[in-house]
Amino acid sequence: MTHTYKIHGMTCNGCRGHVEKTLSEIEGVSKASVNLEKAEAVIEMEKHIPLNVFQKALEEDGGKYSISLPDDAEAAQQHQMKKEEKRAKQNSSGTFYCPMHCEGEKTYDKPGDCPVCGMDLVEEAKTSNSSPTQYTCPMHPEIVRDKPGSCPICGMDLVPMEVDESAENKTYKKLLNKFWIAVAFTFPIFIIAMSEMIPNNPLYDWMPIKYWNWIQFGLSIPVVFYATWMFFERAYKSIKTWNLNMFTLIGIGAGVAWIFSVFGMLFPDFFPPQFKTESGTVHVYFEAATVILTLVLMGQVLEARAHNRTNSAVKELLKLAPNKAVRIVDGKEETIAIDKIEVGDKLRVKPGEKIPVDGSILEGESSIDESMITGEPVPVTKREGDKVSSGTINGKQTFVMKAEKIGSDTLLSQIIEMVNKASRSRAPIQKLADKISGWFVPIVVLISVVTFIVWAVFGPEPKYVFALVNAIAVLIIACPCALGLATPMSVMVGVGKGAQNGVLIKNAEALETLNKIDVLIIDKTGTITEGKPSVEKVGSSEDFSDEKVLQYIVSLNQNSEHPLADATLKYGKKQNTDPEASGLKTTDFNSVTGKGVTGIINGKKAALGNEKMMGEAGADISQELQKEISEEQKKGKTVPMLSVDGKVVGYIVIADKIKENSKAAIAELQKKGIQVIMLTGDNHDTAKAVASELNLADFKAEMLPQDKLEVVEKLQAEGKKVAMAGDGINDAPALAKSDVGIAMGTGTDVAIESAGVTLVKGDLHGIVKAFHLSEKVMGNIKQNLFFALIYNTLGVPIAAGVLFPFFGILLSPMIAALAMSFSSVSVITNALRLRTAKID
Repeated sequence: MTHTYKIHGMTCNGCRGHVEKTLSEIEGVSKASVNLEKAEAVIEMEKHIPLNVFQKALEEDGGKYSISLPDDAEAAQQHQMKKEEKRAKQNSSGTFYCPMHCEGEKTYDKPGDCPVCGMDLVEEAKTSNSSPTQYTCPMHPEIVRDKPGSCPICGMDLVPMEVDESAENKTYKKLLNKFWIAVAFTFPIFIIAMSEMIPNNPLYDWMPIKYWNWIQFGLSIPVVFYATWMFFERAYKSIKTWNLNMFTLIGIGAGVAWIFSVFGMLFPDFFPPQFKTESGTVHVYFEAATVILTLVLMGQVLEARAHNRTNSAVKELLKLAPNKAVRIVDGKEETIAIDKIEVGDKLRVKPGEKIPVDGSILEGESSIDESMITGEPVPVTKREGDKVSSGTINGKQTFVMKAEKIGSDTLLSQIIEMVNKASRSRAPIQKLADKISGWFVPIVVLISVVTFIVWAVFGPEPKYVFALVNAIAVLIIACPCALGLATPMSVMVGVGKGAQNGVLIKNAEALETLNKIDVLIIDKTGTITEGKPSVEKVGSSEDFSDEKVLQYIVSLNQNSEHPLADATLKYGKKQNTDPEASGLKTTDFNSVTGKGVTGIINGKKAALGNEKMMGEAGADISQELQKEISEEQKKGKTVPMLSVDGKVVGYIVIADKIKENSKAAIAELQKKGIQVIMLTGDNHDTAKAVASELNLADFKAEMLPQDKLEVVEKLQAEGKKVAMAGDGINDAPALAKSDVGIAMGTGTDVAIESAGVTLVKGDLHGIVKAFHLSEKVMGNIKQNLFFALIYNTLGVPIAAGVLFPFFGILLSPMIAALAMSFSSVSVITNALRLRTAKID
């Protein structure tokens, strides 16, 4: 049988030959003939082959072409749309937000203007860099491959395809193009207008001023109705919705100047003599309108360029993830795109390569540079079983890893997602700017009206001309955007800076509150200490041997997820302890948060944990055993006790080394005037030993989760701002209740979810970085707000002409437009200084 189909996506004879070859190779096809002009394929087949078989073959060949039935008119359009959508999705996050956060954390799924302030929406950075590099032939662009090689048609080397630009970059280029068009038409208008200042103006020898005015009018049309028409659209929208903003003022100011000029040319007799020149024509302000609009457009161009740099930290993080990996299948290596990796895949990482996804090392060992995520410059040695993160760089050795987290689940993707969300959040200090902005535009319009009236009544001749020009200057110079951008820009850059240094900020409120903290509460295990407990020894009573105590402990802890339980199981494995081989099996297992675990072993009630656990189990302890345990606890060791049928029969000594930088970090925090308190579930002697080593005067031991929560509430009742740092489930209530929760990235997901700040490396030096970051960002915000308020407070009166009676100084609307444009840019530029701030 023979069927005719439509082929979409062919552009040359090479395409035709390629499609023909692909279709001919499909099983069951006797012959395939493709006609380029008709975009048709005539296929002979032994029996009917479904259309989706042909489509699948073309998709597997690169997806550049598609096939449809002859009467499917929409197929060609759909083919092109799908192709464009695919590339757009690969290179765009598809999420847009207002840089002034007018509607809080609201986002949009396509570019445009903010419905409140009128500013261009900014694209959020992608959370993953999964789009692989593709290669194409410079002569035959229809040839697309996932790896380098030669073109099957002409034999030329394939070259990497250019990645589509981000929406931000497209906006910037679009605005820049409009700006140059505006400059091209505004410059001659400006020259014509300024020539009036030249004695015996030579232009008037060519033609009278009346005709030069018409030339200015003609040149102004592309500026007003094309290059800057968006400003008038935004102004109209703002008045219609009564969300008055910067564009309201620009639209009214520039619009009045341009309409006045057109009206003056058409109906000169309507105006009194003081509005007219010596030749009887009305003074026109085309140069004022176009120069104002062009300068505002220049400000928008500079802002768009600066916005590109404010989230540069996220873009740098995004570059960390490679887009290819080497997968091992049946002992053979293959290079695949990163988005093809699946959980459980074996991946080989060679020297100097970036680690593609999160996972653990199966074979080999190497030193890993994690500085791009933790901010710490010293490479970390990783061995079999150790975790590795996407984006970190392998040292000089090769290893094989197992993929455990891919795509948006990797640490790098989660960091980028957290940075994106935090950048969109609003800091409480922004409420001040919001209140002012709410009244700003109506007040400026009112000042402009008052300015016109005052100049019209009391001004020198020509008083109405002065009144009009100064009223326009007032509208143009006022800049609510500088006020609105003051906080969000600093937050965005600061959050990115923190991410590059291993300090992840969940929201802007946490960043601001950190700067007001009086008390820092820290947990011991995993926060002050490394959180990698190891067993030193096992002790027993006369009734039990050390070996039997260890068997009971291992049997109980097999069902526990506590880090201390994990340490005992590792020790038991090392000692070849097998409780089941000895007939010991735990039933009725129960974990008691902050105390320990209980269970039934061979009909006997067993409990393992601290003094509170022993008290709950009603267990007695001999003086000799109590003395041994106390001696170990005074050395700062953790000593869980084992009781069987109401009697303590043994114990296990667990040590957790204090992190190297804990002492220095605590000293620096205390120097800042922050009171540091250690709360731990461990016993008093262990807590005292650790506190003594760290020079900590304030500590509390044997704290349950509710006890930690009560301490936080008590301090807050005293009027103190409390930050809590912890890493476990037992810290989650206190983390959530504190003014700022700080989670160690090495801890549990529950702790991280409850916190406002997460430290990737999970040590106290990260807390010092977080406090420094908060200081820098809040200082920068205050500078921006001060500048924006001072600028508007001084600029508006000067534009209104308050200096004229004393110094004879008036502000041209064109100078006002220049000042207004640079006020917003200067706020963004000041925020960008945070990129070079030192927070170590």
